[in-house]
Amino acid sequence: MKASKLAYKPVGLALGALSGVLAGALFKQSWKVLGHDEDAPDATDEERTWREVVVAAVLQGALFAGIKAVVDRGGAAATRRLTGTWPG
Repeated sequence: MKASKLAYKPVGLALGALSGVLAGALFKQSWKVLGHDEDAPDATDEERTWREVVVAAVLQGALFAGIKAVVDRGGAAATRRLTGTWPG
């Protein structure tokens, strides 16, 4: 494994945690903006409809994947600017 890739591992882990926190906060806000006063439903929540559960899961998945990609790509680009090499 290249030294730059190994050195990037802790940075990548920290960025992954940060992206999870950001995505969770954005999802909660988005769910409220969509007109839901309560928390997003779990898949096993008997009181919620199929539609509501699936819409919440799709929205959450899309936000998590998109934010993770943005944060990971930004971290890799910043690493290249600082070190001159791409970490991946």
